[in-house]
Amino acid sequence: MNMIKYLSPFAPDISGAVSVLFELGSLIVICDAGGCTGNVCGFDEPRWFQKKSAIFSAGLRDMDAILGCDERLITKLQDAVSKIDAAFTAIIGTPVPAVIGTDFRALKRMAEKRTGLPAITIETSGTSLYDEGEESAMLKLFQGFATEGFPVKRGTVGVLGVTPLEFSSLQAGELMASAVEHSGLGRAVCYGMGRGLDSVQHASAAEKNLVVSPAGLKTAKYLRSTFGTPYTIGCPLISKNLKEKLTGLAGKRVLVIHQQILANSVRNRILDSVDADVTVASWFMLKDDLKQKGDFRLTDERQFAAAVEDGGYNVVIGDSFLKRALRHYYGQFIDFPHFAVSGRLEE
Repeated sequence: MNMIKYLSPFAPDISGAVSVLFELGSLIVICDAGGCTGNVCGFDEPRWFQKKSAIFSAGLRDMDAILGCDERLITKLQDAVSKIDAAFTAIIGTPVPAVIGTDFRALKRMAEKRTGLPAITIETSGTSLYDEGEESAMLKLFQGFATEGFPVKRGTVGVLGVTPLEFSSLQAGELMASAVEHSGLGRAVCYGMGRGLDSVQHASAAEKNLVVSPAGLKTAKYLRSTFGTPYTIGCPLISKNLKEKLTGLAGKRVLVIHQQILANSVRNRILDSVDADVTVASWFMLKDDLKQKGDFRLTDERQFAAAVEDGGYNVVIGDSFLKRALRHYYGQFIDFPHFAVSGRLEE
């Protein structure tokens, strides 16, 4: 994103990576001097204040980080593991490791040798957005732990891409599981929300996978190529509050702004009931094969304001925080919270 005047920075890739791993019983080390960890726990991870996770800053001094003192990091990790019962360790990158070219593969080998636990490393840089961090962490997680084939459990659906950053709810896992089951898709396993590492290890037992955010697509393709698990794309979970507002849109020109798969589902719901002109836009991943004609990526405040104010939209559906950048839009705005954008939960 370019310079911003009216909006706050969106959740970065570091926060997305932590969000995927938060409930899996790992010991997470953010490879920084303290600032990035404070941002994740204080602003970007809403579960931090209700459900604790073992998230640490590497606590490296500036020169330690700049010079890449890996031995000091691994010694601290070894000490932490001796005091905390963890299933695995995860080392997450920040801007300094990205700039100095830290060898994360070497860190993984050193961590596993010294702690005796499996380790994964996520090469986030802090300069990309949350969905890229989610995508990378999810893929590394399943590549590292979903390695054994298990008998398929008929009617079981693995759900990929559920986090509070995507769905703006601390109960996103429960709500998604209920929505999947009520839709007749099967018994849902929402990886990473309300489910532990064992669900990841038994991922091959799912009869099919459901991808509910673009961040889960690479992992779905990996599971298909590794275990033959088919996947579908879509999102049965739309909040009751939003559903009640999706009325009176017949004949309107509508813009839906959110993560792509959820926004597509809102569009489909509108078009299932009325004839309208609905376009999807996102600040985040916009997969070409999931786009319809006219869908577009948002890149900065000026482009966003021009697209909305000059686009002839009667209705905009998006996080109300975005209205701050729309100085000259006078149409209807329907609130559609996106935690990674505004830090607001539905409840």
